[in-house]
Amino acid sequence: MIPITEIMMSVEQLEHRVTVGDVVTATGLKLNLVQQGLLTLASDSGGHLQVTESGEVIYLFPKNFKIILRNKYWKLRFKETSDSIWNIIFYLIRISFGIILIISIILTMIAITIIIISFSSKQNRDYQDSRGSYNRSNFIYFPNFLNLFWVFRPNLNHDINQDKLDTSRAINQQTSELNFLESVFSFIFGDGNPNHDLEECRWREIGAVIRNNKGAIIAQQIFPYIDNITQYNEDSEDYILPILTRFNGYPEVSPQGEIIYYFPELQVTTILHQKYLMTSYLKEKYYYFSQASSKQIMLAIGLGGFNFILVLILGSLIKNYEFINKMTGLVKFTSSIYWILLIYAIGFLGIPLIRYFWIQWRNEKIEYRNMLRQKRAQNLLQLSKTLKQKITYARKFATEKLIVESDISYSTEKDIVEQDAEH
Repeated sequence: MIPITEIMMSVEQLEHRVTVGDVVTATGLKLNLVQQGLLTLASDSGGHLQVTESGEVIYLFPKNFKIILRNKYWKLRFKETSDSIWNIIFYLIRISFGIILIISIILTMIAITIIIISFSSKQNRDYQDSRGSYNRSNFIYFPNFLNLFWVFRPNLNHDINQDKLDTSRAINQQTSELNFLESVFSFIFGDGNPNHDLEECRWREIGAVIRNNKGAIIAQQIFPYIDNITQYNEDSEDYILPILTRFNGYPEVSPQGEIIYYFPELQVTTILHQKYLMTSYLKEKYYYFSQASSKQIMLAIGLGGFNFILVLILGSLIKNYEFINKMTGLVKFTSSIYWILLIYAIGFLGIPLIRYFWIQWRNEKIEYRNMLRQKRAQNLLQLSKTLKQKITYARKFATEKLIVESDISYSTEKDIVEQDAEH
């Protein structure tokens, strides 16, 4: 079993000496999973266990435990390598859409120019007088394809002085860290789900609530962080069962018949008076259309529209199948992939348009859920008499067991005979 990445990160952040409760609070992972992960991590990295007289277990890890694991597990090394390779591949995929856009524009413009020249030459082949030649020279247009390459440097402007250029670049860096090719992908497909780690954040927030209340809470204190509250389970408090299972909690009934919940494993720590940062309620992030700057988006729309028009012009020109079939080379190739160019041109503008309306719909749902959680958080500021009594009763079970060196009765760092002699 390979140690879980989240556990390894939390061990490193907590300075290599942790309890199960410390890691559970920091990661939000299931308590049983953390226990198993810490045992595996200690076994594979040469870590040690420290046990207090009351039976609490502390896990002590060497400073270089990541290097030890990397040398021991070929799977870890393979994962690091594969992650690096995938990052490169995904970057190439991201910039490929911008490259395809440029290629499509250049390819289509060249094909249109060749077709127009060829068609004009065919129509005027019998008219070689000077007047006809003059008319043809006015009709034929040779675009300057080199101008297209300025899109790779969208901030470049030779007509302004260097100070203004630096200022423009600074502003662009503040609004977007993407280059043009990356911004094209962001414009078409967006930048992923901003709430991909929402469940992990939810459990971390709940763990922080429990730890900051010294391991004893009432159900209403987690209202701002959960969504599975209905009018049917609000009074029965069934929604807290997954939390009890995840963090190994226990219910306790007060003399007034009210239920509170305490979590013994989360009351043990090696960190002195550690207050975990938490928000007043779980706030989902809104979807953004794109991380690209407004200038990059306008540039992408402009080039996408230009490409779409060029593809439509090319489509009208290649309708003369008899004439096109006589042509070879680039025109023949371009006409053979016309439908691919058309689908790309439509998708380039169509996908962002659909995504825009989809984002509006998703953000309305997110805003509604955030509003409900915020309202529950505000209600906690105005507790009823009954809830105040419940919190008072919960504090009877609230405690923090800080483990110090003098509490250690046994450690795997030393021989058991040596430890018996010390005690």
